[in-house]
Amino acid sequence: METGAAAERKVYSVAEFNRRLATYVGRVRDVWVEGEISELRRSPAWATVFLTLKDTRTGACLSATMPRRRFDPIETLTEGERVQANGSLSLYEARGEVSLRAGTLERVGAGDHAAALALLRRALAAEGLFAPERKRRLPRFPRAVGLLTGVDAAARGDVVAAIATRYPAVRLVIAETRVQGPWAPGAIVAALGRLSACDGVDVVILARGGGSFEDLLPFSDERVVRAVAGCAVPVVSAVGHEQDEPLCDLAADVRAPTPTAAARLVVPDLDELLAGLGRSRQRLGAGTARALERDRARLERSGERLAVAPRLLLERRRSALDRSAARLQALSPRATLGRGYAIVRAGGAVVRDAGTVSAGGLVEIELAQGGLGARVEEVRP
Repeated sequence: METGAAAERKVYSVAEFNRRLATYVGRVRDVWVEGEISELRRSPAWATVFLTLKDTRTGACLSATMPRRRFDPIETLTEGERVQANGSLSLYEARGEVSLRAGTLERVGAGDHAAALALLRRALAAEGLFAPERKRRLPRFPRAVGLLTGVDAAARGDVVAAIATRYPAVRLVIAETRVQGPWAPGAIVAALGRLSACDGVDVVILARGGGSFEDLLPFSDERVVRAVAGCAVPVVSAVGHEQDEPLCDLAADVRAPTPTAAARLVVPDLDELLAGLGRSRQRLGAGTARALERDRARLERSGERLAVAPRLLLERRRSALDRSAARLQALSPRATLGRGYAIVRAGGAVVRDAGTVSAGGLVEIELAQGGLGARVEEVRP
């Protein structure tokens, strides 16, 4: 009986079974499926856009594809948005995977939010809230770091651990508040104001882990965006995953892809600082040694010059004195007398004009050697 039953059994190979299954699956056409977009993959070089539709309640997923020419005209469609997709089913025979070939995608619920956010983004950009020139530099050595995060959020632990590891000397001021739901924007704005007003807080980290499009909506609220842009101290935004872009990211002074990356941005690495200090100490020591060597050599040269300078000065002064003596000697009346001239005085005054003496008067004649007393016998005009 068992041998006969086995002989009558119809057995398919996997490839043949998948081929037959693809025929049945392909009959499902014009079907609508609603879900949240995730794992969105697109490229200008691809003719097809790949994505996954996810049921947020159960986690069930359905792979989907869509021609890029039909996907591109849909404005600002991103991961996390809820859509209704219309298309037909197909089976990838090589792996036995069912996917939806979508021809139409329509936003549901979050689509209204996305459209409103696009309008808000353009309006705030026109005001200059996202302008690069408004961005402030982060302090190199903050006295205290403010951390705004959700209650018992994993992001808090990531930031605290990273800061404690990198720069344990800094003080951390933490404000836990609502980061999800309709009351979250007001709570975030109030907490941000309290943190920025704390004494010593030089920078604030705005941190939240990943979530759905709806979960991150509070961080695109206009009140939150304006509070971030107008904060008294620089703000680092670390909200959602790297592919998410809430509007607070655009208004913040710096955007970090993760809370851990935000911690690395706001505080220096102590090990790197100590290593840099060691290198600076070595350069300072080498520079000081070189400066001392230069000064010692200069001092030795100055000593040699000082040893020689007095003799040189004395020689210059003696030479100058000799020249002055020669000039004085040449100008001396004695030198004139030595050449055969005489000085005649009458009444103690030098006679320069014959008319100043009269015949019979006494005069004194000074010669180079000795002198004469004489009486004037004749005055010639």
